[in-house]
Amino acid sequence: MTAVAEDRLVMGAREPRICVYPAAGRSAGRLAVDLAFRAGLRLDPWQSLVLERSLGVEPDGRWSAFEAGLIVARQNGKSAIFEARMLAGLFLFGEELILYSAHEFKTAGEIFRRVLALIEGTPDLRKRVKSVARSKGEEGIELLPSPQCPRGQRLRFVARSTNSGRGFSADCTIWDECQNLPDASVDAMMPTLLARPNAQLWYGGSAPDKDLAPCEQITRVRRRALGDEPGRLAFFEWSAELCTDLCGSGCSAHDDPADPMTWAACNPALGSGRVTVEGVAKMHASMSPRGFARELLSVGNYPSESGGWDVISEAAWDATADAGSEALDPVAFAVDVTPDRSAASIAVAGRRADGLLHLEVVDHRPGTRWVVERVKTLIERWSPCAVALDAGSPAGSLVADFEAAGIELLTPRARDAAAACGALYDAVVRPAEADEDWCPAVRHVPHPGLSSALAGAARRPLGDAWAWDRRGVSVDISPLVAVTLARWAHVSSATVEYDVLESVW
Repeated sequence: MTAVAEDRLVMGAREPRICVYPAAGRSAGRLAVDLAFRAGLRLDPWQSLVLERSLGVEPDGRWSAFEAGLIVARQNGKSAIFEARMLAGLFLFGEELILYSAHEFKTAGEIFRRVLALIEGTPDLRKRVKSVARSKGEEGIELLPSPQCPRGQRLRFVARSTNSGRGFSADCTIWDECQNLPDASVDAMMPTLLARPNAQLWYGGSAPDKDLAPCEQITRVRRRALGDEPGRLAFFEWSAELCTDLCGSGCSAHDDPADPMTWAACNPALGSGRVTVEGVAKMHASMSPRGFARELLSVGNYPSESGGWDVISEAAWDATADAGSEALDPVAFAVDVTPDRSAASIAVAGRRADGLLHLEVVDHRPGTRWVVERVKTLIERWSPCAVALDAGSPAGSLVADFEAAGIELLTPRARDAAAACGALYDAVVRPAEADEDWCPAVRHVPHPGLSSALAGAARRPLGDAWAWDRRGVSVDISPLVAVTLARWAHVSSATVEYDVLESVW
């Protein structure tokens, strides 16, 4: 595929891939867009969309969205949305205090100069200004008192620190560059909204990378947007879904990072003059794949939420523990390796005498050189119905060694891996509509590595389903992946004849 699609007009997507916002009878967003236009700030359709859906108004006059979040690739014009929101807060909404902060104060200083230029270039707005603070670190704009706000509105640009905003009571707080937003800064500024009857909080930034900067807050916000109960949250993300470790060669279920149509889906300003196909093509040719995915396609590297047990609860998993569990013949084994190849795991699955499925981590050790010989020994002793390994994962490098040892492998496709994750979840977690006599369909032999993996596990989208996230967590999840594949392999391959096995693990 050519980098520049000469035979088609490529325009950025107006609608984001992830879009949630609370229902509202009316919106003040159009007022904000019109005011920005009067001040010389002409917004793109996608920028107007964010304001219109974030500034919904409930019948009692409150904002329908308490929080509004925006993740979009760099240089698309995110800051213009914040500039329009600040102008509207000052001149339309009667907000007494608006606080803006960015990770780097030079960013805050640039936004201050741009907002001030918009105001000073508009006579109707300029005449309402009482004073302008231009000293470094004290930048701000104060308006004259008005019937709407007798004390006069203020816009302050503050440094991001553990003391940011302390002593203030803000109607609107904007956290720009939220891909680098430490919890300490959030804890310092969040209470500024507590005493205000109609406060609103905004987040904006590019996709975060937990290995580069603290990003727990925007991760929590995004998870709520992806969850079943986002509450009073408006969230917009223009991003791609790229192939992962679980995808095989020729996968067509995910976006192609080299396709200009993928660039258009992730860069709503593409074709507007700010972002061009030619410019993105240059970035694609020059940047690292991970950097391009993060900065231009908004594919983040998100941390697991603190506290753990985000996918399967600790209580649900503990309910399946059985130290004396034993499997019947035949069993299935599965192998998994960590992305950095620092460790590997072998798991087994088999039917129990009571019909439930037995799951167990057979081995979990550093490195990978031991894996093939260990599996060979297990096969000689137990004659399993299958040995599973995901050839598209880090364990795929062992395929040649298994073939050389004469070991036939069962290899899942991407949709099989997603189905395996969903099947394990369904076997462990009680569904909301379950009957009173429902019980988990599996039992597992407790293993510290497996418990640690479940505690730190996260999931990532895989088409319409999901799979275990290898790169978004800080724990070794190879025992969990191995158990998941072993269960899938057994269900896919096992016969109906069983012989009781002694546990030798």
